[in-house]
Amino acid sequence: MSLKAQITEDMKAAMRAKETVKLGTIRLLTAAIKQKEVDERIDVTDAMVLAIIEKMIKQRKDSIQQFEAGARLDLADIEKAELAILSTYMPASLSEAEIKAEVAAAVTASGATGPQDMGKVMGIVKSKLAGRADMTLVSVLVKAALAPA
Repeated sequence: MSLKAQITEDMKAAMRAKETVKLGTIRLLTAAIKQKEVDERIDVTDAMVLAIIEKMIKQRKDSIQQFEAGARLDLADIEKAELAILSTYMPASLSEAEIKAEVAAAVTASGATGPQDMGKVMGIVKSKLAGRADMTLVSVLVKAALAPA
């Protein structure tokens, strides 16, 4: 079953169970998926759905940070609930050691010699780790791996 179909099934289950928070979050997600399909006139793949979910998770994390800074804990709690629901669709995250191993493999595969080759390495790593690693951390690790010794 594709990820998009799984999300649709979860939406139906949330409707039947009258889980309003879960239903609202899944509706936001399906709206974002449909928007992508309409804008680009394509059927989304699982990788594209993961990218959409990743973007929504990042937005929720930013919102939580802003709401907590503004002492709006009620709104932060809503965002945290949405974040938890969205996170269930993401594959298991890799540990930092596993990410470092992937970065090292990508550096050797691309033949990168310095910071100027960061784009090549990130292109390889991004395709392998999409949805399974925080790309900010990956970027930091790639910079460290390519830094002159």
